[in-house]
Amino acid sequence: MIAFFFIIIYLGPMVLMIIVMCVQIKCFHEIITIGYNVYHSYDLPWFRTLSWYFLLCVNYFFYGETVTDYFFTLVQREEPLRILSKYHRFISFTLYLIGFCMFVLSLVKKHYRLQFYMFGWTHVTLLIVVTQSHLVIHNLFEGMIWFIVPISCVICNDIMAYMFGFFFGRTPLIKLSPKKTWEGFIGGFFATVVFGLLLSYVMSGYRCFVCPVEYNNDTNSFTVDCEPSDLFRLQEYNIPEVIRSVIGLTTVWMYPFQIHSIALSTFASLIGPFGGFFASGFKRAFKIKDFANTIPGHGGIMDRFDCQYLMATFVNVYIASFIRGPNPSKLIQQFLTLRPDQQLHIFNTLRSHLADKGMLTAGTEDE
Repeated sequence: MIAFFFIIIYLGPMVLMIIVMCVQIKCFHEIITIGYNVYHSYDLPWFRTLSWYFLLCVNYFFYGETVTDYFFTLVQREEPLRILSKYHRFISFTLYLIGFCMFVLSLVKKHYRLQFYMFGWTHVTLLIVVTQSHLVIHNLFEGMIWFIVPISCVICNDIMAYMFGFFFGRTPLIKLSPKKTWEGFIGGFFATVVFGLLLSYVMSGYRCFVCPVEYNNDTNSFTVDCEPSDLFRLQEYNIPEVIRSVIGLTTVWMYPFQIHSIALSTFASLIGPFGGFFASGFKRAFKIKDFANTIPGHGGIMDRFDCQYLMATFVNVYIASFIRGPNPSKLIQQFLTLRPDQQLHIFNTLRSHLADKGMLTAGTEDE
């Protein structure tokens, strides 16, 4: 599995997006199948059909938003895409309403309560699986490092928590997972933080990992070439006096991203495992050992990605809160779609603003 992970990284962002999409569909299938197996004897009309229809609707909405956001120039260039983009949310809502009406029409008197249970089951599954996979792709567009480091931290924590628990585990951590121990939980945390720092240091030096994934309209392909931001440039930091006496150094050279990696690895170690605990509780509730038997000896795909989905949400929120700023290229793209009078108004407003701040001279302003 680790070898497969490295192979898909080597194949590039487009393959990664396809893999994320396939994982999403398989996870949805595994969870919906559990519900179907539990209640199949009741012969609920249209349950599986409506579940997959809602999956299609939600994917159309989310990925349509992504295409409009990241392929703006291409969308505006092609007339059919431009129309679909303009009315995308209305089309998405209409598709959902069709599914909603189909569900209401499928209601059977003797199964009302059970059918509403399954309606909620489908929507919660969509929230857990589809929404999170959409965030994974958004993280990937920010740069492959925002995709690889969080996933690797979760994998590292899972492995190291097992190792520490196996050799030093004595104190049970939580009843949902009797084999989990405090020793493994704490040991996994420290090991993951160190791993995150080292992996971030290595990856921050390569443009193919740190540059945002962008669509090149000239070549009709994805590119990951840019001038790395300050986040991925080595900087000198002063070491606190308490630590100086221990390591004998006064300063250290680090990438700023390594500091952010501490937050990512901390979440992967302390909060990420609760995604696994949640999945364990879910399986215990339905008296099943694994979500499926897709991977021999490891259960289903959902068994391997139960912690990853929670991590994806955190990374997306973290980027939006502390990293991402206004994107000049997207602003220019939107500016070029405005009417000429609107463009002129924005130009005059911007020129006056820059002149008031002293960034334009009188001669420059007249030109």
